[in-house]
Amino acid sequence: MKKILFVCVENAGRSQMAEGFLRKFAPNIDVLSAGTQPRSELNPNVVKAMAEIGIDITKQKPKELTNEMISESITVNMGCMDKESCPALFVKDVIDWNISDPKNKELDQIREIRDQIKDKVMNLIKNLEHK
Repeated sequence: MKKILFVCVENAGRSQMAEGFLRKFAPNIDVLSAGTQPRSELNPNVVKAMAEIGIDITKQKPKELTNEMISESITVNMGCMDKESCPALFVKDVIDWNISDPKNKELDQIREIRDQIKDKVMNLIKNLEHK
């Protein structure tokens, strides 16, 4: 099976949460996340929101997106890419989740985003199992 790749601009929030959920709920699936302009560290409130539900993402690090990652993966756009910022994403089928960016949001809002991502990851796992 191919890898699952979660993509957003900074790779500090949404894509990291999705990676954490997939690692927890489908440890047999190879997963990574990356961004077109990765930050130096994860969003601390995202780390906190995930820790609240027992998922430790502190060992995950923002990574720069490469064409190789895209070509080797089933790619999930967290909802922040356009053709100008990442044209390679539009060369193949990409799953687009259109999820709000947790950057500069309050913890309560991040929890809502986290729960939305969890639901989408669980549906993705279900769909992968039926293929």
